[in-house]
Amino acid sequence: MKRNTLFLLLSAALLLSCGGASVPSDYVQADSLPRIYPDYIGVTIPQNIAPLTFELDQKADEMVARYAVDGDEIVCSGQMLPSPDDWQRLAQKAIDGKIDVDVFACNDGKWTRFKPFCIYVSADSIDPYISYRLIAPSFVTYESLTINQRCLENYDERVIYDNMLCSFEKEGQCINCHHYQQYNPGRMQFHARQNHGGTVVAYDGKLKKVNMKNDSILSAGVYPAWHPWLNLIVYSTDLTHQSFQTTHRNKIEVFDTQSDLIAYNVENDEVTNVENDPNEFEVFPCWAPDGKTLYYCSAHFELNDSMGDADHQLVARAREVKYNLYKKSFDPATLQFSPRELVFDAIAMGQSGVLPRVSPDGRFLLFTMAEYGYFHIWHHDADLWLLDLQTQEARPLSEVNSADTESYHSWSSNGRWLLFSSRRDDGVFTRPFMAHIDAQGHASKPFELPCADPDYHRQFMRSYNIPEFMRGPVSISPQTFADVLKGDGVNVKYVRQLSK
Repeated sequence: MKRNTLFLLLSAALLLSCGGASVPSDYVQADSLPRIYPDYIGVTIPQNIAPLTFELDQKADEMVARYAVDGDEIVCSGQMLPSPDDWQRLAQKAIDGKIDVDVFACNDGKWTRFKPFCIYVSADSIDPYISYRLIAPSFVTYESLTINQRCLENYDERVIYDNMLCSFEKEGQCINCHHYQQYNPGRMQFHARQNHGGTVVAYDGKLKKVNMKNDSILSAGVYPAWHPWLNLIVYSTDLTHQSFQTTHRNKIEVFDTQSDLIAYNVENDEVTNVENDPNEFEVFPCWAPDGKTLYYCSAHFELNDSMGDADHQLVARAREVKYNLYKKSFDPATLQFSPRELVFDAIAMGQSGVLPRVSPDGRFLLFTMAEYGYFHIWHHDADLWLLDLQTQEARPLSEVNSADTESYHSWSSNGRWLLFSSRRDDGVFTRPFMAHIDAQGHASKPFELPCADPDYHRQFMRSYNIPEFMRGPVSISPQTFADVLKGDGVNVKYVRQLSK
C-alpha cells in the first residue's frame, strides 16, 4: 500500500480531525514546551516538503494543535494531520519566515497550553525524491529487503527493486549500494550478491548486468562513485567479513581482510586497478563535483606472521584499524590518476574517518568519524564531521549529531540540505533525517522524514540504509530489473589503462 493511500485511510479513521477541531478557550498556560514525536520543534524545513505530522509524546486524554501563519491556520485534534493542500498553502506563506505552532493537552477535563514554538521555512527547495534500502536489523532475514524511492513532496513510496524477485529458498540473494550519476535516476547502478549476482547498470534507457569479477582484481565492485559526467565508476573492491561481539557496546563488526580501488568504464566494460597496495585497505571513493579529484579513505594494516590468518587477526586487532581521508588528482582527458595525498589525519586524533562526501560547490567535505573501523553504521559513537576544504579546518557537526549513531549521508543537488541516517530514536533502527546547511557550513536542527502517520517509524520494523537524493523517480520496473539479473551478464575486460 502506498503511503498517500494510507494517509487517506488514517484521516478517515480519525474522522477528519483537522476539519472540525477548534482551539480551547479555557486553559492553563504551561512554562514548558510540549514533547512531540517526531520532534519538529524549532526545525528549518524546505518549502516543498510533505506535511509535518506529529503526535503528543506525553500523557494526555486529548490533544489539539494549531499551525498558523499571518492569521491563516490549520487546527487538528488527536494528531496533527494537515491535508496536503492546507499545508502547502501555509508553507508558501511562510517562506523565509515561520509557522507558529500551539499545542494543547487535556487531562481530567482540564486543558493546558504549552509554550508555543516555530517551524522555519526556507526558500531553498529540496530534491523531490530520495531512495534507500529497507532492511531488518537482523542476520537471519536479510533476503527480505527492497530498494525504495520516496517522494519528499508527499508520502508516495514505491519499490525500485525487490530482492525476493530473484530469491528462492536456499538460492538467496542480497542487494545493496544503489548509486546515481549526479542525482540522475536514469543513470543508476546497484549490486546483487549470491544467486544471480552481478552489478546492474542503467544508463539513459540502456540496462545491463555486469560480471565485474576478474582474476586481475580483488573482487567485484562494492562501494561506488560515479564520475560527474564521464561513463566511469570507481569502486572499492573488498573481501568483507563480520564478527559478533558479546561484551562490547558495538555488537557487530564488519571489516575487510583486503580492499582496493578499481575503475570501470561503463561503455567499454573495461576495468583497471586504481589502488591495490596489500597493506592498505582503500574504501568509500567519492568524486569532487569538478570531476578532477577522487576522495577516499584508507587504513594501513600489516599482518603479523605469528598471529594466524587475516580473519583471526582482524577480529583480534579490530580496534587498531583506523582510516584517514585521502585524495587523488584525476585528468578527465587522459583518465590518469596521480599519487595519493593526505586530506585529513583522523588517526593522529586516535579516530577513524570514513564516508567522504563533497558538497556540490566543492567547498566542504562531510564524513563520519568513530573510534575505529569503517562500518560506522554499527558504531554507537559515530558522528558527522565537516571539513572546510578552503581553510582545512575540521569540526564535529554538533548541530546535527546525537548521542547515538550518525552514519551514511548525502548532499542535496543544491548543497543546501543534508540527508543522513541516525539511530537517535531507539539505538536500533536507522531512520533518515534532514537538516538545512548554509553557505558557511552551519547546519540547522535536523528533522525526521515526515510520514502520513506520525507514529509510523516507531511501528516500522525496518532500517533505512544508504539514503540518497534524486532529481526524480526511477521509472524502470522492479520486474524489469529482475529479468536482467536472471539473464547472463557482460564480463569485464581487465586493462592496465582505460580507453579514452
